[in-house]
Amino acid sequence: MRGGWTGKLLRVDLSKGKSVVQDLDPKVAVDFLGGRGFAIKTLWDELPRGTDPLSPENLLILATGPLTGISMPSSGKLVVAAKSPLTGGYGDGNIGTRASVQLKKAGYDAVIISGKAEKPSILSIENDKVEIKDGKDLWGLDTYKAQEELEKQYGKSSGILVIGPGGEKLVKFAVITSEKGRAGGRPGIGAVMGSKNLKAVVIRGSKEIPLADPKEVAKLGAESYKDIKSKDNYDFWVRQGTMATVEWANANAALPTYNMSEGVFDGYDKVGGNAMEKIYKIGQKGCPNCNMPCGNINEIKEGPYKGRDTEVDYENIAMLGPNLGIDNMNWALTLNLIADETGVDTISLGSVLAFATEAMKRGLINEGDVGLKLDWGDGQALVELAKKIVNKEGFGSILAEGVAYASQKIGKGSEKFAMHVKGLEISAYDCHAYIGMALAYGTSPIGAHHKDAWFISYEIREGRGVVSEERAKKLIWMQNVRGGFFESAAACRLPWVEVGYDLEWYPKFLKAATGLDYSWDDLHIIANRIYTLMRAFWIREKGGWSRSLDTPPAKWFEEPQTKGPLAGSKLDRDDYEKMLSWYYENRGWDQNGIPRKSTLRKLGLDWVIPGLEGVVSLSE
Repeated sequence: MRGGWTGKLLRVDLSKGKSVVQDLDPKVAVDFLGGRGFAIKTLWDELPRGTDPLSPENLLILATGPLTGISMPSSGKLVVAAKSPLTGGYGDGNIGTRASVQLKKAGYDAVIISGKAEKPSILSIENDKVEIKDGKDLWGLDTYKAQEELEKQYGKSSGILVIGPGGEKLVKFAVITSEKGRAGGRPGIGAVMGSKNLKAVVIRGSKEIPLADPKEVAKLGAESYKDIKSKDNYDFWVRQGTMATVEWANANAALPTYNMSEGVFDGYDKVGGNAMEKIYKIGQKGCPNCNMPCGNINEIKEGPYKGRDTEVDYENIAMLGPNLGIDNMNWALTLNLIADETGVDTISLGSVLAFATEAMKRGLINEGDVGLKLDWGDGQALVELAKKIVNKEGFGSILAEGVAYASQKIGKGSEKFAMHVKGLEISAYDCHAYIGMALAYGTSPIGAHHKDAWFISYEIREGRGVVSEERAKKLIWMQNVRGGFFESAAACRLPWVEVGYDLEWYPKFLKAATGLDYSWDDLHIIANRIYTLMRAFWIREKGGWSRSLDTPPAKWFEEPQTKGPLAGSKLDRDDYEKMLSWYYENRGWDQNGIPRKSTLRKLGLDWVIPGLEGVVSLSE
């Protein structure tokens, strides 16, 4: 390998207390890039079918890509992945953290962690020195305090990944966190880390990241940083980041409100980007190598956490504000801080809180069941319930399993307003009026998450309500770029999405880093390969597949919006089924959503066929 990849994998067996370094297969690097690609390839190859996600046998994977850590805008990304305890399928997330760059500088493309430590432990990686250390003094600490203690021991420049009490207690939507507010792994990857008795991973590296053409990387980097700062939207982005989406989503009837019953919220202006900028924002934070930071640091002005600060973006505030009927930013910020400190996903937390509130409003549960009276906008009660969830106390222990489980437990038709796909709670866009975004959620390879395709922006720009094969093809194109390329490269998509940084920069960086000529056609083939392998993993672990698993909740089809400019809007099932069929066809999957043999062969995945044939019938 000439560059981009280090060519080394670190394997750590916590049960045996041993580690070994292996060479990375050059063909795997070329065919799967890194990040998400490495993760799904490893899980397919090495994880026995039916493995309990919270057992020692599950694999926790930390993976970089060929662009991670190089002198390029927003290259500080790390993918964390495992079989998901929340969904039972493939699960991952990315974190913008020093740990990504440090891992590359330590000389590894990925760390594959198996087994379970006998006692709470810390995995310390310093170049070639790998140690499993006693972590009992950190067990029980929140993520902020654990971060501080580890920085004291290892230095602030270290890459630090930690879990909080949520991960320790195996909350199914626990995340891995870093640097007080950075988090990744919505489908419970933090719980996987907790199940292994692993409190933290600390990474320090001093090696040079290998590059095929270091001078060209430096030249492209200098040009790119200038290019980004020259963009028309740059100054506004730096002021508000994704928080401006609150106003935008409300104007377009897509702001999640009252458990995604509506798309507009009367108090949106109190929790939007403008209010944040004028009243609450006290600083900002970005990932390594980023010159357009998205992390807005906000101060809580009143309430039990007055004077504390927390890092927010649109998804956090939309799900912990309007989706709960909260128009007081202080309560939304408080819920966000609780989630970050305890190490649970803000999106899923907002969803389970909203689900419980709606269930009580509909009379399906009562105050005695929950131990609290819940109502829209009651920040104090929702904060108390959030604490019960992260501590798995009483009714909180049911919600800690996610909305899919909670709705099965409650029954009584509550499944219709449990807002998830494949078990993962839907992120912050109401889709009553947006069939393309609904399809993006339906077909996201980890469950309902926007990172694979923020298709709603395209729908609003190009016209809502279009039902066509071309729209399905466009969604696949967007998924391939966002979830296939960026999640595997591994780099941040926001320069392209938010300020218009040209996609043509990336093949140039890949060539300078790796020496290989990747065209976008090549990258789309790689993305199709990764998406198809992720689908194969789901099918194998679920023991089959049906179209219903790629379909959003009944609420969006059956209960129209009643307010705002798109009042009366709801999804049409027949139209959705048409779009889903076109999606399958253009992915090369059959009409049940199962990859065809011909597709697997075309993508170089013929070795997947035997594993799937033992589970389902494959068409040619």
